[in-house]
Amino acid sequence: MPATISDGSAAAGKYRQAQRGLTRLLLRDAGRLRRLIIPSRLQATIPEWLVAMNQVVAHYGETSASLAAEFYDAQRAAAGVTEAFQVPLPDPPPAEQVDSSLRWATKDLWPRDPEDPKTTNAQRQPIESRLEEAGKKAEAVAQKLVTDQGRDTVQRAVTKDRQATAWARSAALGACAFCKLLSSRGAVFKQDTVEFRAHDGCHCMALPVFKGQRFELSPHAREWDRIYREYAAPYPGDQLRRFRRAIAEHG
Repeated sequence: MPATISDGSAAAGKYRQAQRGLTRLLLRDAGRLRRLIIPSRLQATIPEWLVAMNQVVAHYGETSASLAAEFYDAQRAAAGVTEAFQVPLPDPPPAEQVDSSLRWATKDLWPRDPEDPKTTNAQRQPIESRLEEAGKKAEAVAQKLVTDQGRDTVQRAVTKDRQATAWARSAALGACAFCKLLSSRGAVFKQDTVEFRAHDGCHCMALPVFKGQRFELSPHAREWDRIYREYAAPYPGDQLRRFRRAIAEHG
């Protein structure tokens, strides 16, 4: 009889906690780097901050990938797979991607003419408020860039490992409706063309499934699937909106 694994297993929970713990350390260090940004000297200090943030993202991204590789190897061993396989680690995100994401997070810091109709309400706020908001956006961006390294590690390993059959998305109870919907699909992802669709602040993880294993949704993921089928599935083109509303009302 095939061994059953689930997104609600103890191993999956432990791995999720490890990645969340890494995120806490990342946010701690990213928060400390805010002091590098001096509002009166943005032209000079933003580049310095970008260099420091790139280093932090690279360091924690490498650790996230290593955690994922260890988790993959442990899951492979638990599945009884004996064929040798080296988990391929992904390249770090290009500096251009990191810079672009972080520049987006800090775009409202730059001075704007309050009378200009193109100036947004956010850009009219006091500099202290804009700096706080920019810091939060930057932390969310960094979190995604780092956690993506772990997700990419598992996803790429599954596509290259002959003993792997699929990967499943695992969402936490407090995840958004989008993540809950994808998580309720189960272990259906394998193709190279399928990317792990994540948003800033997303803590979903990719879980590998191997030959001889049967994936089973956790109780909360089964409930998300039931809600989707009952309230959203019959409405193509409007499924996510209806699912989001149904989760709010019944989830």
